[in-house]
Amino acid sequence: MTDASKGVCAENAGAGHGKRDFGSFYSSNVEELINMPEDEYVPPEFPFTFPSYDEYKSSKTAPPFGRKMRRKHYFLEEDCTFLNHGAFGASLKEAVLVAQQWQAYIEKQPLRFFDREVLIHLIYITRRMAKFVGCHPGELALVPNVTSAMNAVIKNLDIKQGDNIYYLNVTYGSVKTLIKHTAKEKGATIQEETIEFPIQSKQQIINLVKNTLRKGTKLAVFDHIPSNTPFIQPLQELIHICHERGVPVLVDGAHGLGILPLNLHELDVDYYTTNCHKWFSSFKGCALLYVKKSLQSTVGPLIISHGFGHGFNSDFMWSGLRDYSPFLSLHTVLDFWQSVGVQRIRDYVYKLREQAAEYLVRRWNTGLIAPKDMFGSMAAVRLPSIFVDGKQTVSYSDAEVIQNNLYQRFNIEVPIKAVQGQLYVRISCHIHNELKDYENLAEAILVLAAERVQGVL
Repeated sequence: MTDASKGVCAENAGAGHGKRDFGSFYSSNVEELINMPEDEYVPPEFPFTFPSYDEYKSSKTAPPFGRKMRRKHYFLEEDCTFLNHGAFGASLKEAVLVAQQWQAYIEKQPLRFFDREVLIHLIYITRRMAKFVGCHPGELALVPNVTSAMNAVIKNLDIKQGDNIYYLNVTYGSVKTLIKHTAKEKGATIQEETIEFPIQSKQQIINLVKNTLRKGTKLAVFDHIPSNTPFIQPLQELIHICHERGVPVLVDGAHGLGILPLNLHELDVDYYTTNCHKWFSSFKGCALLYVKKSLQSTVGPLIISHGFGHGFNSDFMWSGLRDYSPFLSLHTVLDFWQSVGVQRIRDYVYKLREQAAEYLVRRWNTGLIAPKDMFGSMAAVRLPSIFVDGKQTVSYSDAEVIQNNLYQRFNIEVPIKAVQGQLYVRISCHIHNELKDYENLAEAILVLAAERVQGVL
């Protein structure tokens, strides 16, 4: 860090009341810097130069989406048809390289970084990301992943014996496990309601929640985009129903950041968490937790460390000595999105998903798990009926056989889901994909279907 940067940090740190709270030598009050008005805040300088994407601000000079974008900005293997970005994402090359630069910089003088610099940089990226998702930085915490965030909320809520926790059958598996464990531990009850597939319209889900959610429920938990059945929930309407009945809402938005236009204040959600490593393509180990200011006393970090008790951001920001480079490299990911154009990226991804889903439905003569206008960057397309004909039940093992064949024989990475007696393929679409990827999938499934007819598969 330059001397000028140190001066900036010291100036910011002392800009308040000369008091010392949780922080480092050059950021003695994390909460003060987090809450400082935009026109007063001066960001720290960086110890090295980040990649520039200025030429991408014009579509004429930016690399086209698809194969060329993949080669230039992702490490993905050339011969793999990668249609499972929704699982763990795929990091931008620059995110990985910048994270490594941070790691190398830290080791040049570890004490300087951890004692004097890390917090001011974490504050800065918190402020930038808060602006991107439409909230105040004092409402946004940096966490390793959505699983940690969901635990931080549910395990800290004052859940008592007899309290009711509400969720839908499409809730992510580990979250169901967390809720069931918490309910058993505290004597609460759980209420799981079932969405029937294929979905006919978003009103089907709205009516389900409207007809089943009870007043006095302790917490309602929804996925913004359920993992196995990747439709976009009518979240605004569901939150309104819950709030009318006095029920706070926790949203698992693992698939939200980047691919959905998030404005958390407009959404009026109580708790929201999202991964950065999925659709935002950050370095792995990086997520966000939003909590309304009025509810911040209801949650806490899973790891208690020096910052605990000094404020919401301080509670979560320092969890002991660990690798903070995933958060610090978020700057270059955010620069990429803003230079290429957030809406331009979404437009390409949504159009490709629509084209791919329609192509697969046509080739296989099947259908979608929900109306096409309920999908974003993913869709679930039903496989040909030959894969389930004659089966009394359809299970994960049936899906696994097909998924393994696609990977082992065709080098296609895509998940197969067993949902209410049918098999679906969940396709992901990102800027490194193009229609040819889904044509490869269509042909491979038809080969497997023919083998199924012959009794080979």
